[in-house]
Amino acid sequence: MRDDDTRPRALIVDDEAPARAELRYLLEELGDVQVVGEAANGAEALQLLESIPYDLVLLDIRMPGTSGLEVAAAARSLPRPPRIVFTTAHPDHAVEAFDLEAADYLVKPFDADRLARAVERALTQPGADDGAASGAPVPRADGAGRTAASARPGDGERDEQELPRPLAKVPVQKDGRTVLVDQRAIVYASAARGYSYLKLADERFLVTFSLNELERRLRGHFFRTHRSYLVNLDHVRELVPDFKGALACVMNDRQRSRVEVSRRQAAELRRRLGA
Repeated sequence: MRDDDTRPRALIVDDEAPARAELRYLLEELGDVQVVGEAANGAEALQLLESIPYDLVLLDIRMPGTSGLEVAAAARSLPRPPRIVFTTAHPDHAVEAFDLEAADYLVKPFDADRLARAVERALTQPGADDGAASGAPVPRADGAGRTAASARPGDGERDEQELPRPLAKVPVQKDGRTVLVDQRAIVYASAARGYSYLKLADERFLVTFSLNELERRLRGHFFRTHRSYLVNLDHVRELVPDFKGALACVMNDRQRSRVEVSRRQAAELRRRLGA
């Protein structure tokens, strides 16, 4: 444990006192940060954030008055924005949270190990764009019933021959419901800090599978064009030259999204498409 004067400063924001006490206890046990503030609502949090600089904010989302998402948005305009780790009982705000460049998103209940990884991620990888590329383990909280506390970093390394083949559908959270998206509706998937975005014709969802996990889960004409992209070949509309002679796929979603193709994968992609 480092000296209190040098450890990063943390602020806990939650409208439930027991939740704040539990977080304070876990953080003190970790010893990596010093908890120098607590707020019971968004307005208090903003006052504290404007009073002294914080390195890390553990932030609930649904609170009376100003929400955690609004606090996170306001914190981005501070001269020295803190890293944000959302702590919530609601997994359906993950897309908005990561749009606000959250360092992590913990779904209650979570354990000390999961919290420790989130704190480490927040304090050591402030500019990370893709947790999968960094190798940081990311537990899951998905519609299939796994929680942040129950996910296992080694899931992707298990021997698939010992496991039943997963359904060719992907659970996503939408308006408080778990919707099973048929793989045929997926236009492409992109990596997002150890999670993934699924792009459909008109919608985009954040899911708690890494891109590697999706690649193993999805069947049929899915092809990894780039370390950050997994494309459904049935939805490729065009192949076009990209910057510096590289290749890009134009997809048939409503936005005609362009997806990168690495130089190493270009020839195999052309072969798979017969182009």
